[in-house]
Amino acid sequence: MGVDGSDTGQDQGELRPDRQEEVARAAQALASGGLVLLPTETVYGLGADASDPAAVAAIFEAKGRPRFNPLIAHVADLDTAARIAAFDERARALAEAFWPGPLTIVAPIAAPSAVCDLARAGLETVAIRVPGHPLARAVLAAFGGPVVAPSANRSGRPSPTTFADAFAETGDRCAAALDGGPCQVGLESTVVAVLDGPVRLLRPGAVTRAQLEAVVGPLAQADDDAKRSPGRLALHYAPDAPVRINAQAPNAEEAFLAFGPWPDGERVFNLSPTGDLAQAAANLFSYLRAADRTAPAAIAVAPIPDEGLGEAINDRLRRAAGFVG
Repeated sequence: MGVDGSDTGQDQGELRPDRQEEVARAAQALASGGLVLLPTETVYGLGADASDPAAVAAIFEAKGRPRFNPLIAHVADLDTAARIAAFDERARALAEAFWPGPLTIVAPIAAPSAVCDLARAGLETVAIRVPGHPLARAVLAAFGGPVVAPSANRSGRPSPTTFADAFAETGDRCAAALDGGPCQVGLESTVVAVLDGPVRLLRPGAVTRAQLEAVVGPLAQADDDAKRSPGRLALHYAPDAPVRINAQAPNAEEAFLAFGPWPDGERVFNLSPTGDLAQAAANLFSYLRAADRTAPAAIAVAPIPDEGLGEAINDRLRRAAGFVG
């Protein structure tokens, strides 16, 4: 594996023999209580055995993450998820529609020993998903249990979408690290709560509101269930430089995240010159990091349409800006 992301062997078929050896080492590291850098289709995760409080505590220490923020348990398939969480017909319908993929379902915990209290932030619910990346699924299948894997950045920083960025953030804390190439989605998973009452959207993501509502009908807002989702801190995904959103143009000494046609410039990073929201989502965190490395006075971000994937992009940008535009 290479820090430059080359020759990763990422595909949808059989893994190469050297990749199989990496998967086996990663599974063994998890079983021994170690941390693993894990590629997913959304962002790189910092993985640990979800049932091991000491391993989960090591994630919090490595990230500097507040203990009240719950973690997502990643599993290899729907059958495993349904043994850990109590899925009703709505949850199962969502899982069948969007798994493997970037959707996290919050449901009542059915097997508390499988995802420890620390990983659930003391809640009686569990956040769970089946990731879409073949390497992640291979590790989960080899390990045989749920793995909590929050984004591999230090807490509050932009999530890493390349192996190099992930390794630079928390790689020194890991017993194994898997390079799966650049993340194809580039935004954390959508999170929904399937509890009593209507399905609630806790965090927008790559699976859009319209896609969800096509399966389960109109969504309710988070309200009191927001605490059950990761990524809900007011200041989150933040680079070192201040972030100014909905900017029509950058000021002097600002870097600029453009969207749509915009002239090239020394500190201009165009999320999508064609105005493609999927491209913008995939580029968001890596471009925030790249802009931050220019040591600007601030990072200005062009307006992003608040529709489809734009809802998730704007959610991340508002948090990166501390809700201050």
